[in-house]
Amino acid sequence: MIEFDHIAVAGETLAAATTHVEKTLGVPLQTGGEHAVFHTHNTLLGLEEGLYLEAISINPDAPQADRPRWFDLDRFSGAARLTNWICRCDDLDETLSNLPDGFGQPVEIERGNLRWRMAVPASGVLPYDNCAPALIQWIGDEHPAPRLTQQGCRIVALEVYHPQATALAALLAPILFDARVSFAVGEPKLSARIQTQESTIDLC
Repeated sequence: MIEFDHIAVAGETLAAATTHVEKTLGVPLQTGGEHAVFHTHNTLLGLEEGLYLEAISINPDAPQADRPRWFDLDRFSGAARLTNWICRCDDLDETLSNLPDGFGQPVEIERGNLRWRMAVPASGVLPYDNCAPALIQWIGDEHPAPRLTQQGCRIVALEVYHPQATALAALLAPILFDARVSFAVGEPKLSARIQTQESTIDLC
């Protein structure tokens, strides 16, 4: 089984990704940190129900990564936007063994006292044009969400659009049970409907 964990908004710069979220939702993001291996960095927003949002980009001051970066960031260009959704599981190896090739191989990451394993494809590109979820296994009891200040934001729905949305939905149906996540045929993109203290906003 997998559970909805967080969403990622990418930008050509961290400032661009952070500004996109802050202007769209009308709330500030918190400082995150740098990720070893992929040399990216992020800012964070706590969401209700144990979820969170990260704004992420390549860190231009870090060394060049020795492999393609996660979330297909090496090819990212254009306006900041919602690019990925991430699901957690208790046993990443077992979960991957029950999925088709392409979801990636586990990579161990640390940031402070946070430790996790993320399945990252060798190309950095997730199945279904990055519309399939990235898979994560948190190591130990530490998780970013409880550390983050709540800003009164909650994900009401995540809409996953893809020309093969029906196939993706069928692939995930046996392992993901979350009424907030839906799939629709269309050009590849994600859209998160977020309830703030002021209104309901679509973050794309």
